[in-house]
Amino acid sequence: MSSAAKSIQSTMRGELADFLRRRRADLAPAVVGLRSGERRRTPGLRRDEVARLANMSTNYYERLEQGRGPQPSAAILAGLATALRLDADERGYLYRLAGHAAPAVARPRGYVDPRLLSVMRAVSATSPAFVSDDLATIVAQNDLHVALFDRVTGLDGWAGNLFWNWFVSRRWRHRVLATPAQQADIGRAYVAYLRVAVAQREYDPAATALVAALRAGSAEFARMWDEHRVSASYSSAVTVLDERVGRLDFDYALTVSSQSRQRLHSLHAVPGTSTQERLARLGELARDSAIHVSTVPG
Repeated sequence: MSSAAKSIQSTMRGELADFLRRRRADLAPAVVGLRSGERRRTPGLRRDEVARLANMSTNYYERLEQGRGPQPSAAILAGLATALRLDADERGYLYRLAGHAAPAVARPRGYVDPRLLSVMRAVSATSPAFVSDDLATIVAQNDLHVALFDRVTGLDGWAGNLFWNWFVSRRWRHRVLATPAQQADIGRAYVAYLRVAVAQREYDPAATALVAALRAGSAEFARMWDEHRVSASYSSAVTVLDERVGRLDFDYALTVSSQSRQRLHSLHAVPGTSTQERLARLGELARDSAIHVSTVPG
């Protein structure tokens, strides 16, 4: 390990130790069901109390507060976060100081990050867009995206997952105008991104279930997964052929929320093409279709 890396590691351990000490001092015994008592010599909890609540030895916890010992595991960090009653931001900070990816925050089914939803709606007149979780399961689409790719939000199983729609059902793939080699490049970019997402989730049940389903449903995915390529993003240019308005040339943008780890995927018309005019026409057709459906007697 280089001297610079050692210096960074030492700084991170020091910050972790200080963070634990201060959160321990801030936590009133009554909050965790302990009696305060008059004989306490320190504010907040004692080290042995935190260790007991976190299901670890007092000696191990003391070493963490002293900036010593091995890197704590994700299980140890989860115990500490619970014992110290950390909120979502503090929990993520704790994991990062210890050299781990912040765990995904549990959200109720159907949750959509309000910040990403606001942006998705703001661009709805000009850009097809959707919001997904970190495994690319779609939780919201704007009208232009639905007009291009159909509504998949809320579908059962993996039917609402981007990668499933590319590799297994292929319901979106046939709309992308690309050679077989270009489609293979898109697929590899998807798989490389999914590799990173699955590792960040530490191969939790949802991530491993998706990978298993994709491997079982697509020999192409299985082959690409075994290549073990990794990438933090898969944004790229893409061309879509729509039978109603013709060719649409897009730049692809991916925005990640630091709060929820959900993603906003948006398609933006390439300057100098007729895409924006054709999207406007597609929007009109979608609105006319919606009006027609709503006025048909039931």
